[in-house]
Amino acid sequence: MKNNIFIPKTIRVGCQERQDTYTKRLAYVIYYDEKGKLRKETSWEGWRDKKIEPDDFDNTPTSGFVLNKKVGDYSDGWNHRHSYCRVYDPRGFEFEITVENLLYILENANSIKGKGLEGEFVYSWDGTDLVLLPVESPDYKEIAKYNETRHNPEKISTKELILGATYLHKNNNPVVYMGRYDRFEDSKWKRKDNYGKNIGKHYYFYSNGVFSMTKSISGYIVKVIDYNPVENYAELMDKLETEKFFSPFDISKTERVDTTFEQLIHFENKKYYYSWKYVSLEFEDGEVIFSQLNKKNIGENKNGEYSLTNPNFTIYNAERMKFITPFKPQSTWNRDYHFTEKQLMDLYQKYNMKNIRLFLANGKEIKNV
Repeated sequence: MKNNIFIPKTIRVGCQERQDTYTKRLAYVIYYDEKGKLRKETSWEGWRDKKIEPDDFDNTPTSGFVLNKKVGDYSDGWNHRHSYCRVYDPRGFEFEITVENLLYILENANSIKGKGLEGEFVYSWDGTDLVLLPVESPDYKEIAKYNETRHNPEKISTKELILGATYLHKNNNPVVYMGRYDRFEDSKWKRKDNYGKNIGKHYYFYSNGVFSMTKSISGYIVKVIDYNPVENYAELMDKLETEKFFSPFDISKTERVDTTFEQLIHFENKKYYYSWKYVSLEFEDGEVIFSQLNKKNIGENKNGEYSLTNPNFTIYNAERMKFITPFKPQSTWNRDYHFTEKQLMDLYQKYNMKNIRLFLANGKEIKNV
């Protein structure tokens, strides 16, 4: 089991009257987080019967839980109901747990017919999923220790942050502090006119190959792991400076360099579609355009030669390129498609083909193209 399972101090229980339960009440259980905020409240309010007063309970180890019955596991068109198991809580209601949670319980506790589950349990959450956690399970001690840290975090001020030092994230992952810098909108799914916009100062952290950002460190990190800067901090900083959320894409810095046929084959043979490159093609009228090589825009004529087709659909000029993310294909359905050497040779001989080098405003070349 994950070691970042959250065990709240207090849970809140809302109910519906249900005739198919032992207590005639089926519950939706939510919780207060470490800051006292009630999580999942919106969906909870929409589900519960407002005529039944909700209850708050201390989430202390409790015994007397009883397995009831399986529910769900049916499909009605688009409405698929996954399989769950209902559990009786001795405080007078039933709730549902996943089959995975049930199997974990049965690995770590006995279920006696007519008497229920042996031992004590607490409510916990893995992301948004409720987990009934056996106190006697081997994972409980480590999870409880993590939660003690999360509920009682060290007081770390922004002035005390050390570049390159390692901290414990609230999700129990070690993170390296990179510094506080501007952050730029890098998502093409947001409004187009926000792409590349400065969205303010953020604290940057690094963990397991990924950078994360937050406007405030309050509750984000819970303790110091190591005050000493990591040895590869300079390398991580070099990597950060090439990210488009660290510095916006600057189309004016784009360079076009001659492409050899060997280079064309090299990046065509890359299997991961995030590594596919855009190339530029120069037509007889001198227009410079940007194109992504994919299955859609390659056609074969009656002489067996290959050329671009439907350019209006797949080719972007420099002005339009301001409003797209030029770092990956616009769709994923063709990620496994590869061109033959003959197709590429026909294209290479027909067009003045060049590689595109893309740069950020800070002058760093974007490497992950």
